[in-house]
Amino acid sequence: MGLDNVAVHWPRTGRFYDPVAPAEFVDFGEIVDLPRISAPTAALAELIAKTGTIRATAYTELVDLLLGLEGVLYATDAAAEDEDPVIDPDGCSWIASGIERFVAGHRPFGESVTFESVSTVLRSLLGDGRLAEQQLRWLESRLDALRDERGDPPQWNFTCAELGVLAAFYRRCAERGFAVYADA
Repeated sequence: MGLDNVAVHWPRTGRFYDPVAPAEFVDFGEIVDLPRISAPTAALAELIAKTGTIRATAYTELVDLLLGLEGVLYATDAAAEDEDPVIDPDGCSWIASGIERFVAGHRPFGESVTFESVSTVLRSLLGDGRLAEQQLRWLESRLDALRDERGDPPQWNFTCAELGVLAAFYRRCAERGFAVYADA
């Protein structure tokens, strides 16, 4: 099993959240037909188009690193607060913005998104900030924490296009007033 992020109507009615009809995401299916689209990007776009859902497990570590929090796609803060693991439309906008900014910052470094390229991009983005030294120390500690017991980094293998589709899912939810239910 893994983590699914399911688009749902906001706010909930009654005891449960109603899933959003996949028709709200049908245009994501057009991505599948783009030339030179990677298989993972096409698979993500097709799943969103058919179900209004993403399989979020593969993206959790990366999104947590990019946004500086733990359990973002699991909606852990919301779960503690509301007893429902839901990302509200404002949270969806925040997630989309963070991923979009990262993708824009990564483009000069190439299309392939790996642990090494993420580290390079984040160092360059944080190195220009007002609290650069403090933020870079924080980043290094987060990067070290992602390594396994042998010191090997996660084997991330994404593309900017794939992360763009991921961001577009959350952006669509934000723009149309949908929430995302974290179904683990």
